[in-house]
Amino acid sequence: MEDFNLYFSIGIEHILTWEALDHLLFITALCLQYTVKEWKKVALLVTAFTIGHSITLMLSALKYIALPVTLIEFLIPLTIAAAAIVNLWRPATKTHVVRPAVYFLALFFGLIHGMAYATTILDLEGSEGLVGHVFAFNVGIEIAQLLVVAVVLFISFILVHAIRVPGLIWVKIGSLIIFLVSIQLSLERW
Repeated sequence: MEDFNLYFSIGIEHILTWEALDHLLFITALCLQYTVKEWKKVALLVTAFTIGHSITLMLSALKYIALPVTLIEFLIPLTIAAAAIVNLWRPATKTHVVRPAVYFLALFFGLIHGMAYATTILDLEGSEGLVGHVFAFNVGIEIAQLLVVAVVLFISFILVHAIRVPGLIWVKIGSLIIFLVSIQLSLERW
């Protein structure tokens, strides 16, 4: 249980630190266009992302797949930019339709992010107890991601309902900022 708690904590810390800005931006971009009422859609979207990163986290940790860290670190900001672009192209309607392709994109982008998560856990140990440690680490990541989603949905609620910022304006401005930061991250990692 001590090992589980350790790797669970490492998973949480991996997301909730300044060094994880890219992961925070991605989760934010992923759920920015949703409202609190649409929490089930967001949960499903984050679950698709989690399934993707779980697959490559385990495969990378077990050394079944390997890509150069520099390539992975370059691709991650591109996934953030793509998520922001999806938000920027959102039509100006009050109804929000989630297309199945969005879930596929979240799953696919999760595959890329999972390889980055694997570098963190592989830096910590060899292969002894790896499956259990990866599981605990992944659970920590998921809890942290859900916390980020809750914060983004809360901020969106305050801005749109209390301060009365039009929802579409909030999504577009937030997505534009995320897009610009992700491009900067890509250029730094090129």
